Amino acid sequence: MRKFKNLKTGRPSQSESFPPSRTLDIKIDRRYMRMPARFQIGDTVMGRWPGSNLYYEVKVLSYDNKTRLYTVIYKDGTELELKESDITSLTIFKQGVARSRSRSRSRSPGRPRRSRSRSPARTSRRSSTRTTDVRKEKLKEVLEVRLTPVSMAHENNTNNKHEKKEENNAATNTASTITEEKTETESENQAGGRYNLRRRKDQGDGKTVELEQKTETETLLQTKPPTGIKTSDLEFGGRVGVFFLMFLLPLAVLGLLILCSQKDASLQSFPLEFPALQSLWDWQVFGIVLLWLLLQAVLSLLPIGKLVEGMPLKNGKTLKYRINGFYALLFTAVAVGVAVYQEVDFSYIHAHFLQFYTSALLIVTLLSVYLFVRSRWASKDELAPGGNSGYIIYDFFMGRELNPRIKNFDIKFFCEMRPGLMGWVLINFAMLQAEMKHQNLETPSPAMLLVNIFQLLWVVDGIWHEEKLLTMMDIVYDGFGFMLTFGDLAFVPFTFTCQAYYLVSHPNELSIFWIITLITMDGVGYYIFRKANSQKFAFRKNPSDPAVSHLKTIPTATGNSLIVSGLWGWVRHPNYLGDIIMGLAWSLPCGFNNLIPYFYLIYLITLLVHRNARDERQCRKKYGSAWEEYCKAVPYRIFPGIY
Repeated sequence: MRKFKNLKTGRPSQSESFPPSRTLDIKIDRRYMRMPARFQIGDTVMGRWPGSNLYYEVKVLSYDNKTRLYTVIYKDGTELELKESDITSLTIFKQGVARSRSRSRSRSPGRPRRSRSRSPARTSRRSSTRTTDVRKEKLKEVLEVRLTPVSMAHENNTNNKHEKKEENNAATNTASTITEEKTETESENQAGGRYNLRRRKDQGDGKTVELEQKTETETLLQTKPPTGIKTSDLEFGGRVGVFFLMFLLPLAVLGLLILCSQKDASLQSFPLEFPALQSLWDWQVFGIVLLWLLLQAVLSLLPIGKLVEGMPLKNGKTLKYRINGFYALLFTAVAVGVAVYQEVDFSYIHAHFLQFYTSALLIVTLLSVYLFVRSRWASKDELAPGGNSGYIIYDFFMGRELNPRIKNFDIKFFCEMRPGLMGWVLINFAMLQAEMKHQNLETPSPAMLLVNIFQLLWVVDGIWHEEKLLTMMDIVYDGFGFMLTFGDLAFVPFTFTCQAYYLVSHPNELSIFWIITLITMDGVGYYIFRKANSQKFAFRKNPSDPAVSHLKTIPTATGNSLIVSGLWGWVRHPNYLGDIIMGLAWSLPCGFNNLIPYFYLIYLITLLVHRNARDERQCRKKYGSAWEEYCKAVPYRIFPGIY
């Protein structure tokens, strides 16, 4: 036996292990060592499916030294990030399967095993029958994870399902042994098919038990990169693209507003003369904008309406949100009615429209700077996956922090719905009063009324379904920076009102035929928009809901299902189609003399086509071969028979 001297006494130690001080040194050194990647890029290994004990052949795509996560791709094209402990080499895996098989053959149920007596005086042995019964009882407590093909006839019954980890270590080990014996054959036979994760009890039971439902957001959190990882996939042209967008977008909106106010609103009026400074800034207007934001913030904090939980975050927490937007809208409408009764002239907004815009732009800039500065103290799990690139300009534009809050006041959730959308309706009403004043009308024109009613319906619908905003990409994925701040507080209220702003100086007569046609068009667009969104929300919440359980679906390897019937079997984004039809109904009342009133429609189509491209890229990466099958079943993206 090898002996070592004790560092304190100098005497030989009888222990074969290192002295405590030597052992401590080794542990400390290992803590600061950067461990090399065990598997190389391109290696084919066995990867454990998240939340189960089932292994499949995967290919290593990349490795992150900081997070020590491997990005792997399964045979169906699904990409996930796995820990090193969830990956094993093909050789070791096959050896483990072989050993487990040999152990299972040697442990025959009819062969009794000796058991230790609980006391020296107790020498009785358990009978073979009792041993078999005990082992059966243990096996019944273990759930086996198994991938089984799903036939086309059962597509409409598929929903989000995954196997959860067993908390009991003994049960986990037993399930792993059972599963490993079947994994090799199943992965070879089922790699080319479509799968649905199921679990079943011990084979003696013979019953298949469906897994618990797992929401789409939980699956989304598994497949998207952790928020602590730096953003590598830059959007909007990267650093150069967002740099120009930050300056071009505010100037483009300013040019649009100047054109709408001119008698000749055609594009041939360019280049425009830059307006005088006094027409762009007024401290009184700036104070009014601040008061408007403060009023809506106070209304959002009132203890009325229900308190709901948002989607689970990366750190496992869920944020709470006060849903009282509709009450705030009603209070605002009453306040405006009282002001009109007191003969307050809201046409003041039309006369100082450029000053209102520049005031909002200054507030957007100050708020964006504040958000970026405070994000420097945010923890890694509070950062947005899309705005953590390390480039100042890009992160400032995209937003670094996912859910910036001041105590219980969620800044992003507030700005998304309240001041911009309600300001949109208020500005439209101000333009209605301005048209009557400038055109010497006793009642608003039919064109102005239609624009106000159509857009009011859209805003009321959005605020009524305020809770559904919590599942959208803006809240779940995007950071809150200049892009969303400018869009919520400046772009929406000052560009979506361009039809009403245009009609003040450019009245347009409408016949009864056009009035009926426009009402029908907006109604059809609204029906498609609301029906599609309601189906999507209901299916995400509960696929077994009778309202959506009849829809046919395509299951995916991540446990989600893609709807391929009804409106969602017509085009891939019927909600986008409905939105575009409504946008056309909003623009047509302005006539065909100029292109400026159609700015919203052009912008909307461009935005939705770009968003569709983002969705396609992410879904193809997330769903793999299932997404390709879905695209074959639903070939058109937005416009049936066209695109």
